[in-house]
Formats: sequence, structure tokens, C-alpha cells
Amino acid sequence: MPSREFGKANPLAGLNYGSLGFALAFVALPLYVTLPAFYAQNFGLPLAWLGGLLLAARLSDALVDPWIGRLCDRLLCHSPAAVLPLMAAGALVLGLSFSALFHPAALTPVGLLTWCGVFLLLCYFAYSLLAVMHQAWGARLGGDALQQTRLVAWREGLTLLGVISASLLPAWLGLSATAIALGLALALGLLLLSRAPRAAAQLHALSAPTEAGLAWRTPGFRRLLSVFLLNGVAAAVPATLLLFFVRDRLQTPQDEGLYLAAYFIAAALSLPLWLRAVARWGQARSWALGMLLAVLGFVGAASLGAGERAGFVAVCIATGIALGADLAIPSAMLTRVIQRAGLSGRAEGSFFGWWNAASKLNLALAAGLALPLLELLGYTPGRREPQGLQALGLVYCLLPCLLKLGAAGLLYTFFIRRPAGQEL
Repeated sequence: MPSREFGKANPLAGLNYGSLGFALAFVALPLYVTLPAFYAQNFGLPLAWLGGLLLAARLSDALVDPWIGRLCDRLLCHSPAAVLPLMAAGALVLGLSFSALFHPAALTPVGLLTWCGVFLLLCYFAYSLLAVMHQAWGARLGGDALQQTRLVAWREGLTLLGVISASLLPAWLGLSATAIALGLALALGLLLLSRAPRAAAQLHALSAPTEAGLAWRTPGFRRLLSVFLLNGVAAAVPATLLLFFVRDRLQTPQDEGLYLAAYFIAAALSLPLWLRAVARWGQARSWALGMLLAVLGFVGAASLGAGERAGFVAVCIATGIALGADLAIPSAMLTRVIQRAGLSGRAEGSFFGWWNAASKLNLALAAGLALPLLELLGYTPGRREPQGLQALGLVYCLLPCLLKLGAAGLLYTFFIRRPAGQEL
């Protein structure tokens, strides 16, 4: 089914495909932002323990993603009817594990850490199964750079709506209501996905030996992944530390929902602007522009102190607009890399399996390095000594700037500074 079905003339097709992204957002935000603060502040688990656990869980989970990608390719090529039942089973595991994760039993600190680790792994595995199959489903629809960016924008735009909902529900109704909303959203998302356009089965799928490691033998994938990794760590560090920065540096915990809403609403509203940018300047240049905008935003955050709510709202809006580029462009660029390698319709799952593994590595490195680093530099949640707050500001604001600038440099070298007609 050609990707033109996702053009402006048929928004229902985009809604049917992208709705599962809304559901998956209910998992993403609490696990990446809320979980460390939840276990540290409610149960007193040390940041170094949580950082190590998140790193280990993410690394373990990332090992499974390439296998999920190969499974996805085989199902989509040979047995597309089996995809939705398998995704339904993954959704059930995801909903139950998420609920258990935020309703731990009364255990010792070691028992709590074990509980958190077990259900984190189950959440991550089920999430990966759904996310990789969802991404590969869309990538197989093909299309040019603008069509694929529009397709990804549908998925990520609905994801952002889910993120906004997930950022508000815990504060308004609690984590129990958030878990119920997740279950309902997953069921609705799968129902609508069953009505979305899908690519036809392929009679000539890749063999298992050819499939294994295929992504790494594609130079364009290696180049794009290096940019994606560095930029992803830059984005994951402030996401991991956001609640600590708001509660201790800004000292405005009552405004957490406002900051998150400003950030994600700005990202959602910016998606049409990034589509126009891609149509005018191409994918790589537009993404680089988003990176530079994020740097300007985090430089501004470094000067903020207690009570400066308006200033941080402005930072959230600027970095939220930059987030729109991070969401809409990179995976659309990956689809173009697959197309140029002559592998469309046969290996999207394998490529997106490694892509998701890299996403998890980004978050694992951010949590596994930033949290222990903060503890080493003298920061303790809830205590506001000048040295600790200075360390928090450096790690939250300036470290992402350095990483973003490095990613922009790689993007320029690999994808912008190329002969005419070969840019993305």
C-alpha cells in the first residue's frame, strides 16, 4: 500500500496507523522520567543503585531487539496475519508489568530493587515487541523523504499526545489511573492498527544467514546510527534528571505538569513546521537545525535559579520545538537508508531492531552515567547545598549541549557535506 495514503487527503489512515504510538507513550514517560524519582524519594533507594539497575536492564533488553526485528521481518514477509495476535499478547504483558512496577510489594531495599528489575525487563521486552513491529509496519509502506517524514510525524505526533496525557494523569489521578488508561489505550491502538494500510507479503524474503548482521554491513546505517546515538544520549540526560532539576534547582515542584505540557505540546505543534523544513532543506539539514535550537535552549537553562518558572517554560518550549525534529526525522532517514540499500520490504524489522536497541542504549547510558556522576559530585535529592545544585546544573544543562554539538558535527560530515543529489 503506497505511503501516499498518509498524505493530507486521508488523515484517517494516519490516525489508524499512529494511534498505537499514543498508547506506547503511557509507558515511555513514566519509565524514563518518573521511575527514578519514584523509587528514590518514596522508598529511599540510592541513586547509584537505580542508575546501575536502569543501565543493566536497558543493556539486557537491548540484546533482544535485533531478534525481535528478525522475527518481525519473517512475520511481515510470510505470515502478516500473525502480527496482530502477537502484538496483542505483548500489550497484555506490558499493561500488567507496568501496573506491578508502580505498585511494589512491601520489601527490603534489595527486594524492592529486584522487584523493580524484574518488571522493568518485562515492560521493556513487551514495549520493544510492539514498537519494532509498529515501526517496521510503517517503513514497509515506502515513499519518498517527505512522505516517510509525514508518516513518522503521524506516529510521533500521536505519541506526543500520549506523552502529554501521561505527564498529566499521574499528578491528577495517580499512577493507578495511569495504568488503567494504558490498558485502554493499548486495546484501542491495536484495534485501529488492524484497519491501517499495510504492505503486501513478500515472496522473496531474506534468508536467516543473510539477515543476521545485515544492518551493520550497510555503511549508511552505521553513519546514521552514530549520529542517533550521540544525539540520543544528549536528549536522555535531561529527561532522566528533569524532576531533580525542577524540585531542587528551580524549587517549583508544583509546576512539573506545566513544564512537561509546555515541552510536549511545543513538540507536537512543531511537527508541521518540520515537515515544511524537510520539504525545503531536506532531512539532514532540518535535523541539524533542531539540534542547534536545543543547544540554545539548554544554555538558557544553565542560568536559571530558584523560582524562575517563566524562564524554564521558555526553555521547555524551545527544546520542545527541537524535540519535534528528533521525533519526525531520524527514523524517516533510516527508511531512506534502507531504500537506498535496495532492501525495502524485506529487512525493515532487522534495521529497526538495532535502531531500538540503540535508543535503549541512549537511555541506559544517560541513567547509568548521569545519576552516579551526580552522586559523586555531591548532589543528593532533596538537599540543596550550593555544590550539589551547581553539579546538577552542569550535568542537566551543559553536558547535553556538548553532546548535541558533537552529533551535529557528525550529521554534517556524514549526510550534509555530500555530493549534490546524495544528501538526505
